[in-house]
Amino acid sequence: MGLALSRPTAIAPQLVANAPFIHRVGQLDVRLAVSDEEIAAAQALRYQIFYDEMGAVPTPAMAQVRRDIDDYDAICDHLLVVDHGIDGRPHVVGTYRLLRQRVAEAHRGFYSAGEYDLSRLIAHSANGGQLLELGRSCVAPAWRNNATISLLWRGIASYLQAHNIGHMFGCASLHGADPLLHSAELSYLYHHHLAPLELRARAHDENHVPMNRLPAASIDTRAAARALPPLVKGYLRVGAMVGDGGFVDHQFNTVDVFVIMPVDRITSRYAARFVGANDSE
Repeated sequence: MGLALSRPTAIAPQLVANAPFIHRVGQLDVRLAVSDEEIAAAQALRYQIFYDEMGAVPTPAMAQVRRDIDDYDAICDHLLVVDHGIDGRPHVVGTYRLLRQRVAEAHRGFYSAGEYDLSRLIAHSANGGQLLELGRSCVAPAWRNNATISLLWRGIASYLQAHNIGHMFGCASLHGADPLLHSAELSYLYHHHLAPLELRARAHDENHVPMNRLPAASIDTRAAARALPPLVKGYLRVGAMVGDGGFVDHQFNTVDVFVIMPVDRITSRYAARFVGANDSE
């Protein structure tokens, strides 16, 4: 299977054997975490990807336990892809963190509000289904393939149906914290995928990184689109749009862009592919 995972991503077989899953393909399934042990395994995977692989800077407390942890973990739902075929124990090989609007408003608000002004988006949500914030997405290197990504999206699609979600949003990252290195990608997103005003979150003034860095006519659109991270490409394929301004996240060594996805833009063909009558199989 290529690169091995460390034991912290493993979970006790009995935990997952008796817990429901959303869908299964071969030795992989997608499910929502129902135990602290599963969440800890997801945090360990996040640490391996964000800090060991991508060069983010952990706090001393995170480095000591080798888990990516923050206060939002306690209030979010954790979507997991579990591989049951490794070393005799199931391992978390992919994860997403999901925060519904009702839960966010009952606690400390959305995570993205620390980087972006969400007031227009929140006001607009009163006209339809609630908002869902996606975050902390990662997949172990050897599992970065269509099977794992499809399972994650199938899990998200099931969650959308269960909770009457009108819009999904979150911050997607361009690796490397120098905006100049991403001028073509940022400009391409600004000129071709900017959200309408009522859905357009804006980076807070003190951290706002202009995205309109190059004239539209000077951008090689094909090259800029190819240079985008796979996650951003996936979002754009399902109708995503971007907010106004990037945000330099020095801890995670990234330039973030705000991504908003109206659920009704996810085509019936896409929905039929990932959400069907056999989700409990």
